[in-house]
Amino acid sequence: MSGLLAVFNRELRAYFYSPMAYVILTFFLIVNGWVFSLIVSHLNDPRAGGLATPLKFFFGETIFFWLVLLFITPVLTMRLISEELRSGSIEALMTAPVSEAQVVLGKYFAALGFYIFLWLPTLAYVVIVGRSSEVDWGPIISGYIGIVGIGAVFIAAGIFASATTKSQIVAALISFAILILLWAIAFIDSLVTNETVKNILAYIDLMTHMSEFGKGVVDTRRLVYYVTTSALFLFLTSRSLEAKKWR
Repeated sequence: MSGLLAVFNRELRAYFYSPMAYVILTFFLIVNGWVFSLIVSHLNDPRAGGLATPLKFFFGETIFFWLVLLFITPVLTMRLISEELRSGSIEALMTAPVSEAQVVLGKYFAALGFYIFLWLPTLAYVVIVGRSSEVDWGPIISGYIGIVGIGAVFIAAGIFASATTKSQIVAALISFAILILLWAIAFIDSLVTNETVKNILAYIDLMTHMSEFGKGVVDTRRLVYYVTTSALFLFLTSRSLEAKKWR
């Protein structure tokens, strides 16, 4: 456990000491702020009917939400292991009194922690909405649960991609390709006619997940999917590090 905490603290400090982290934060807040303002402007139009709240649309109902996740997550994770492989510091890390699993989990939780930090300022949107209308906290809480759950999967996939190459750019591209495949299942679902396959695809359709979370529905099957898929990517990452250790 001490080894995991040491890796976690090291990686989390690296995020906050890196200028790139603040570039990511600035980009993230500007894009989300712009998207939120567009949603508010649209809903203030009498033709919109006033049947939804800005926060419901904000939680996964726009393409911009997904584009931000698809681009930000690879950038957050691309250096985590690939930079260690490139510099050779992975050898010192692997000979330290920490296991491969502790290294992977420490880096994973640090990335997930910074990812959650990115979303914290968006709570200001709740305050803004609350000043003009009553806030329904159920969909808001479930919406953030969905954001953290999907982020957990994306970050685990990104760390796995980072463990496959010494190049950060290549790691980001591999991660982006994996995330596109996970996200594109929502579109494949409509092309499938076999009922069994359709049900499987519906279970892992991330857009449907966020739509449910945005309505205040927390389906434990979704949470199980996030935990098991994240665990699978982290297991593959650990095995990849173990294989490199003996080369």
